[in-house]
Amino acid sequence: MDWQTGLGALATGLLIAVLTAPVGVSGAVFLLPVQLSVFNVPSPAVTPTNLLFNVVAGPGALLRYRRHGSLRGPLVRRLVLGTLPGVVAGAVIRVFALPGPAVFRLLVAALLLPLGLWLCFRTLRPARHDRAAEPSPRTVTGLAVAVGVVGGIYGIGGGSLLGPILVGRGMPVARVAPAALASTFATSVVGSATYALLSLAESGDISPDWFLGLACGVGGLIGGYLGARLQPRLPETALRLLLGALAASVGVLYAAAALA
Repeated sequence: MDWQTGLGALATGLLIAVLTAPVGVSGAVFLLPVQLSVFNVPSPAVTPTNLLFNVVAGPGALLRYRRHGSLRGPLVRRLVLGTLPGVVAGAVIRVFALPGPAVFRLLVAALLLPLGLWLCFRTLRPARHDRAAEPSPRTVTGLAVAVGVVGGIYGIGGGSLLGPILVGRGMPVARVAPAALASTFATSVVGSATYALLSLAESGDISPDWFLGLACGVGGLIGGYLGARLQPRLPETALRLLLGALAASVGVLYAAAALA
């Protein structure tokens, strides 16, 4: 790839991360369709390329959250410990027993589109009764394992799924976002290593597109730091609306891709 492609990849990663980091989404969920439709990355190389993006981009936002002490607490530990075994299983499934990508896109659309719309609706017109009870620790761990498997298969980053679910169940965005990004970063490191090992035993496009992943990741590194710095200045209502809008837009994007 030439320098113009690299510059475009860097700008893409930066813009995506600025929008998604404040609500705990890595941005890889938006990068996946860009890889397929704009940069023409072959499958399944898109998955480890997305994981590479998360590895490079993640420390930007995490550094900012760490300075504010947002990475402490049991939620971060539960999400990280739950997603790590899931991502290894997901990577194995991706290489040896992958369901069709259209099935995955429809499943993501069916989950995120109504979830995002519901989150926006609940934010604009909150219920009169008290906020919904937060999920139990066991439920959070179970969700983390399931999201880790999905992240390992498609490299989209667990925050795009965990964020709307946990916020919709009553957790504040400021608490969920750092934990979701921490789990995404940890699973991406483990997932990238798993794909590197699998590429030694299997032929085909299993290795990441290193140039594209690094270029997007550097942009995401800068954008993630800026997005995390922006979060404390945004009210909870704006963050919930942003998260809901992102979830719904991803659902529409994946539904259109699947139907096409």
